Amino acid sequence: MVTDNQVRRLMNLKVKGNTLEQSADKTGMDVQTARKYLTCGLLPSTVKPDHTWRTRRDPFEGVWDEVYEFLRINHGLKAKTLFQHFQRLYPDRWSDGQQRTFERGVKKWRALEGPGKEVFFPQVHHPGRLCESDFTHMTKLKVTINGQPFNHMIYHFVLTYSNWECGSICFSESFESLSEGFQHAIFVLGGVPDVHQTDRLSTAVNNTVHPEEFTPRYEALLTYYGIGGQMIEAGKGNQNGDVEQSHYRFKDAVDQQLMLRGSRDFNSRKAYAAFLDQLFKERNSGREARLKEERPVLKPLPTRRLESCRRERVRVSRHSTIRVNKNTYSVNSRLIGEKVESRLYVEHLEVWYGQRKVEEMPRLRGAGGHRINYRHVIDSLERKPGAFENYLYRDDLFPTSHFRIAYDDLSRRLVPKRAVREYLKILKLAARENEAAVSGVLRDLIAAGIRIDFETVANVLGAVTEPSAPRDVTIQPIKLSRYDNLLLHGREASC
Repeated sequence: MVTDNQVRRLMNLKVKGNTLEQSADKTGMDVQTARKYLTCGLLPSTVKPDHTWRTRRDPFEGVWDEVYEFLRINHGLKAKTLFQHFQRLYPDRWSDGQQRTFERGVKKWRALEGPGKEVFFPQVHHPGRLCESDFTHMTKLKVTINGQPFNHMIYHFVLTYSNWECGSICFSESFESLSEGFQHAIFVLGGVPDVHQTDRLSTAVNNTVHPEEFTPRYEALLTYYGIGGQMIEAGKGNQNGDVEQSHYRFKDAVDQQLMLRGSRDFNSRKAYAAFLDQLFKERNSGREARLKEERPVLKPLPTRRLESCRRERVRVSRHSTIRVNKNTYSVNSRLIGEKVESRLYVEHLEVWYGQRKVEEMPRLRGAGGHRINYRHVIDSLERKPGAFENYLYRDDLFPTSHFRIAYDDLSRRLVPKRAVREYLKILKLAARENEAAVSGVLRDLIAAGIRIDFETVANVLGAVTEPSAPRDVTIQPIKLSRYDNLLLHGREASC
């Protein structure tokens, strides 16, 4: 078969003065073939007829009309589904190995006669105009803190023009995480873009009653920074494409750096955050040129950040608890019946009363959870020990596993009422003295097989925490003449 390169060389040789026979011989062609190409002046690829005929019989001949009818009625049908359907209609006619031939036929029909596909229109990005943000899960990277799994998310912020990015660690798609992450990003950036775009986060967008409006808290955040809000259409994640693509690239970069580091474990969360900050700096270093175009058109930042918390006035129930964001927290029983202000931050909850912070505790994630501090209720429980056994939050009254083991041991040896009283005394001792020290005493008693009761625990704790005898301290007598000498030398130096 003659190739285009052979014919090109044939023509070059003929132009250089070689005879037809010499040119044909040097290119490995028959003389008549060489004469044909020199006469027509065309390459083999241009004179080759289009291959429009089949080389073998179509195995699905006679059923394509039925197939096309199915496709016209329902465009979403997959070729594999139709192939299996026709295998059932015509048993033993087609083998599984012919599925690819069927799929090619369906693909060809869709390209020539099927419905039009969705068109994605490339957009022109302008400096300083648009930023996008979203949350992305980092669990699959298997990062650990001191050997413990660190399941977390990243609030990811991206400028669409320069692709400059920033992020912060969070644990839920709450408004507090959005507010804290957004403010952190723009303060690192040093300016405010014109528009902030998110997907349809329930913390920012009213998806139920008013789909076109933002939530009041998110609207207040946008107003404070003088930035416009924009949301994507439901189910159109591609409209937030810059940050969505950055999710993939960022997590891949984190994974690669963890491989280079040789370990996915960090000594502290602070060390892991520093690792991420350094990675963001390295990734942004190649975007400085386009970022310099954005900085002059960014809006100035306000003098201080907006508080990233949700404030709510709640009344302390008779159970000595408050309910905040669908979770239950205990407070000191002195506050029962009073109205307190809860301030819900990204990772902790503060309780204020009379312009004073009275409690601070880790924030619960999700809904329906509870965090009961035994110190808040131990006095009432000691007076009413009968409430302990069926207390709704009883499991929270075992601060460590050693307390639980101690209670189970007491329950095996004593009658129920006596066991509860002894345990509550031990629990009050932990609240009054030192929880860690009491837990350590319980651990040692359990390991030694010694019977546990309040008196034993109190005696051992007293011996452990007994202060050592004071040491003799000798103080040399003070000679005032030394101070006179210092003053004399000082006056001489000034003269």
